[in-house]
Amino acid sequence: MGKTSDLTAVQKTIIDTLHKEGKTQKVIAKEAGCSQSSVSKHINRQAKGRKKCGRKKCTSSRDNRTLQRIVTTNPFKNVGEIHKEWTAAGVSASRTTTRRLMKDMGFRCRIPCVKPLLNKKQRKKRLAWAKDKKDWTDAEWSKVMFSDESKFCISFGNQGPRVWRKSREAQNPRCMRSSVKFPPSVMVWGAMSSAGVGPLCFLRSRVNAAVYQEVLEHFMLPAADQLYGDADFTFQQDLAPAHSAKTTSTWFKDHGIPVLDWPANSPDLNPIENLWGIVKRRMQYARPNNAEELKTTIRATWALITPEQCHRLIESMPRRITAVIEAKGAPTKY
Repeated sequence: MGKTSDLTAVQKTIIDTLHKEGKTQKVIAKEAGCSQSSVSKHINRQAKGRKKCGRKKCTSSRDNRTLQRIVTTNPFKNVGEIHKEWTAAGVSASRTTTRRLMKDMGFRCRIPCVKPLLNKKQRKKRLAWAKDKKDWTDAEWSKVMFSDESKFCISFGNQGPRVWRKSREAQNPRCMRSSVKFPPSVMVWGAMSSAGVGPLCFLRSRVNAAVYQEVLEHFMLPAADQLYGDADFTFQQDLAPAHSAKTTSTWFKDHGIPVLDWPANSPDLNPIENLWGIVKRRMQYARPNNAEELKTTIRATWALITPEQCHRLIESMPRRITAVIEAKGAPTKY
């Protein structure tokens, strides 16, 4: 240990304290657990007030503030675009320096979170719904069968542009991108409860009220028998046009199935969304060559979902509701 830079903060404190007490360098080195030369160099450095050696910085504090303002203004730019704009402001720095300074400022290149856009009316309804359900117990939520459709693509690699943000800015609106509903893709319908998952339904055509009622008849009812038996349950669905159609409401009344009231644009409140995420993460390395292989992979992955996983997701409902109330109806991390 021959360099003062190798000394820890504790060792430097011991050296300074003992030196002020008039101890010899030999004694100080023994007490600090370092070499005598390290003690000598540290004492001489302190006495002369020498500054740390190193190459002089090529940017000033003002330049760094300019860089931070550029990144904050448009965090979706890549390093090349940010560097070009920064140097256009009169700063002389390399692209490597630009990236390093951005990381020193706490920015990391991450995939942006996707949240649906909510207007004031929808936020108000979400907040009212959350306050109405805040006292529901786990037993009450276990009686709810959650359902949803999800798209699956043959390739899972296209995740869109990345965003430069700091570690606690994942939910910052300027660091998020809006999602688009119903993109053209293979659609799958599924249902879950705290007891596990039901059978999947691959949708071959556009989902209108008639198609959706066939899904309910041939897949939802068998799922209810599988998950609840003769026990009562409440069915959950979002406010898609096929779900909220009058004929669909009549179908539920005719079959005596109560439907949970649900706020619009609220995938963060539906635990099955997290279940779809689990399935897609497990499939991220799968490379099906056609639609049939894709369906086979989805079925196999869906079959691996355990009742314990579903139960944990259902138990998160009180936390989701609390998060919505704290956010005053705004989208949450779920």
